[in-house]
Amino acid sequence: MDAGSIAAAAAFGFAGGVTGGLLGVGGGILFVPALVFFLGLSQLAGEATSLLAIVPVAILGTWRQLHYGNVRLPDGVTLGLLSVPGVVLGSALANALPERALKLAFAGLQLFFAIGLARRALGRKRV
Repeated sequence: MDAGSIAAAAAFGFAGGVTGGLLGVGGGILFVPALVFFLGLSQLAGEATSLLAIVPVAILGTWRQLHYGNVRLPDGVTLGLLSVPGVVLGSALANALPERALKLAFAGLQLFFAIGLARRALGRKRV
């Protein structure tokens, strides 16, 4: 990595940590676009690398939120355990799909959740 890439990675890493602690997000929402658009990774490599990048964010964020009493352990454990078969399937699909399909799927998912969150924030119930 050159100096510019290191600086971009540091900036996005810090921003991902802040958004992870503040909003509970950061990996897929921030890290994947940063890795793809600013560091030049393919969509597949960006998605796979973001999984590694979110590990410290998730661990430290969870630890801090546990301190504040905000983590619902049964819900988190249930979601985590049930996501294991999904990540096995999703990883296989990601490696089988063309790059363009991954980019479109990622963009569509981001747009879907952005619209839903905006509607809720504006006082509407569902998408």
